[in-house]
Amino acid sequence: MENFQKLKEVIAAAEVDAASFYEKGNKAAGTRLRNAMQQLKVLATDIRKEVTEKKNA
Repeated sequence: MENFQKLKEVIAAAEVDAASFYEKGNKAAGTRLRNAMQQLKVLATDIRKEVTEKKNA
């Protein structure tokens, strides 16, 4: 559940950067958004592993 909370926090932070990038054209926000998307990918993979382990236990 800890990773799920982290996932929600990263999404909240990424939302601000997405708005800055798409609405204002802020290129630095685009870089932060790409980094956040990579973090989401890693967290999602970790959550999938946790769920599979718990399901099969």
